[in-house]
Amino acid sequence: MCLGLPMTVIDGDDFSAFCEWHGERRRVSTLLVGRQQVGARLLVHLDSAVRVLDDEEAGAIERALDGLAAAAEGRDFEHLFADLIDREPQLPEHLRK
Repeated sequence: MCLGLPMTVIDGDDFSAFCEWHGERRRVSTLLVGRQQVGARLLVHLDSAVRVLDDEEAGAIERALDGLAAAAEGRDFEHLFADLIDREPQLPEHLRK
């Protein structure tokens, strides 16, 4: 399974950006999202930025990834999914009748 990571732009040019997430730094392609300012949050998949994230969405993705890691290690993880507790799953609009 491949996951997208919410990375933060540290530096960049017209075609790529140097990004960081949890201490890991890498150069990613920005051809799909265009040049981004330092501090922008990007969803990065296979070293390509696939879209720009706002802080709220980037935080939700980070909590979900931290929750998956905690669950895999046998640590408490429920607090990282607080937005999902006591909520019924919703189908996307195009799947609703």
